[in-house]
Amino acid sequence: MTDRLIEVSLAGRGVRCTAKLLDDRAPITCDAVWDALPLGGDAYHAKYARNEIYTLVPPFAPQEPPLENPTVTPIPGDLCYFTFTGTQLGTASYGYESGAGHQGRATVVDLALFYERNNLLINGDTGWVPGIVWGTVVDGLARMADACQDLWRSGAQGESLTFRRA
Repeated sequence: MTDRLIEVSLAGRGVRCTAKLLDDRAPITCDAVWDALPLGGDAYHAKYARNEIYTLVPPFAPQEPPLENPTVTPIPGDLCYFTFTGTQLGTASYGYESGAGHQGRATVVDLALFYERNNLLINGDTGWVPGIVWGTVVDGLARMADACQDLWRSGAQGESLTFRRA
């Protein structure tokens, strides 16, 4: 099988990177994501995990993937998949505005890009939050990391994060 590549982009900042799907390590998740592309929405910068940007989308897989290729310590370039219930993301501590697109959904999928080291997926409310590593950035991580840092410092308002086939 040839490598499946996707483009990850921050539209407002005009930056993109290329990632390779990890079909050998997370085949069910990779198939679900690939079949649903393009995916995206409002961009957020993580409060707890450190060096992470993500978007929240409605569930798209026929059945939620199992926890294949899990991590709680993602490294730079990792693409991760998380599933949350609406109530898990409903507390004020997460900082989502009342009009956020995921509000009111029973299930929410979080598609994330980790852009720097020293990440730890632990939440003060619930404990460990393992994610599925389904892709890795193979080109453009330095440019994307600069844009992600700007997102942290300048704010995410009006920014979108999109995943599409390359």
